[in-house]
Amino acid sequence: MALSIGIVGLPNVGKSTLFNALTKAQNAESANYPFCTIEPNKATVPVPDPRVDVLTEIAKPQKTLSATIDFIDIAGLVRGASKGEGLGNQFLGNIREAAAILEVVRCFDDENITHVEGSVDPLRDIETIETELLLADMQAVEKRLDRLQRASKGDKTMRPTVEGMERLLAHLNEGNPVATFPDRKADALAAQFKELALLTDKKIIYCANVDEDGLMEDNAHVQRLAAFAAERNCDLVKICAKVEEELQGLEDAEAQEMLESYGISESGLVQVIRTGYHTLGLISYFTVGVKEVRAWTIRNGWTAPQAAGVIHSDFERGFIRAEVIGYDDFVKHRTEAACRAAGAMRSEGKEYVVKDGDVVHFLFNV
Repeated sequence: MALSIGIVGLPNVGKSTLFNALTKAQNAESANYPFCTIEPNKATVPVPDPRVDVLTEIAKPQKTLSATIDFIDIAGLVRGASKGEGLGNQFLGNIREAAAILEVVRCFDDENITHVEGSVDPLRDIETIETELLLADMQAVEKRLDRLQRASKGDKTMRPTVEGMERLLAHLNEGNPVATFPDRKADALAAQFKELALLTDKKIIYCANVDEDGLMEDNAHVQRLAAFAAERNCDLVKICAKVEEELQGLEDAEAQEMLESYGISESGLVQVIRTGYHTLGLISYFTVGVKEVRAWTIRNGWTAPQAAGVIHSDFERGFIRAEVIGYDDFVKHRTEAACRAAGAMRSEGKEYVVKDGDVVHFLFNV
């Protein structure tokens, strides 16, 4: 299960600079003018996890595979994007499959960097972004509803789906996001929600792009955004895209020293991924062997068969049991045999809920 995050924001708020810094892939042109990103940029990067490094040092495998995260950066959205203004709307389809949306908003003043609205106001910018996402969802639902209404003539079995979609459209027309639609879990709408992948049904992470001073102390823009995010029960990350860009190419020790000079301990990449995992309720477990050490991403609360299924569907279908070692126990005893001898290896069945950091070996039969 790859974690996928779509990056949205107004033009010229640092999205592409952030994308370049986060992915270490300078394939998103950054420039001081709107619409410099005219094609959606997508990159897959490994999830930094020091536990993977420790397990690799212990097992000395032939290869190591970290969990991965996909970042998708699209052109900046502007007012009227849903009606064809600007370029962002034509790329919204590229983030429909994203698990979460990272809304980048500018939270610093600099007269030398233009703002598409003429001034810095993060809450106004969020309203613009989320209005366009809402309008895009309205268009998608309207088109689907029209198709369903035509297909349902003479087919009474489709009425619950049509009526549910009618209620959803009314909900959107009132300015409400899909995430607050009371019937969003209804069985009759399950297939429609899966196919449409509506934008306002996704988890949101707010990202405050600040200047160097803003890293060390929250300015008024960040304080307003933090209060807004808290009201929405959404996560917030604060980064400086400029600093993230400067970190690239530095040795680890130099990069850490630079971060500490700003009073922070984690890079923007680590913050965004850690926050993404929290927002989406994700954890990692590990498989360890002489051939491979690998991190696997699953949802918190998944049982052992479900966790096995991310390796291969046969593992879930033919699940017998899971041999589980806690991460700390594995590090302490250093081998599977030593863990077994010390009683640190447990045999777990289908009801076992996998914990973050578990080292697991699955037994299955198909």
